[in-house]
Amino acid sequence: MSTKEKVLEELLLEEVITANNEIVLYNDEVNTFDHVIDTLIRVCRHTAEQAEQCSLIVHYNGKCTVKTGEYKDLKPQCIQLLEAGLSAEII
Repeated sequence: MSTKEKVLEELLLEEVITANNEIVLYNDEVNTFDHVIDTLIRVCRHTAEQAEQCSLIVHYNGKCTVKTGEYKDLKPQCIQLLEAGLSAEII
């Protein structure tokens, strides 16, 4: 099982149900700014400006909360971010 599959499995097994969950996006040395921005616009429904700001925060701070809400709403979005090759988790 690959690391990506393990992360997806752990995400699917987690059962946190509160309105205060966050998707945190982490910096990596693989994805381009354009890919991160396009993915945030598509998956998280960010505006271009929001996505660009988040990508810069991730780049300079190592991480950024890109979405907040209930776990059940965030889970499919986080999975899509992971499937797009980004490093993210729900906390």
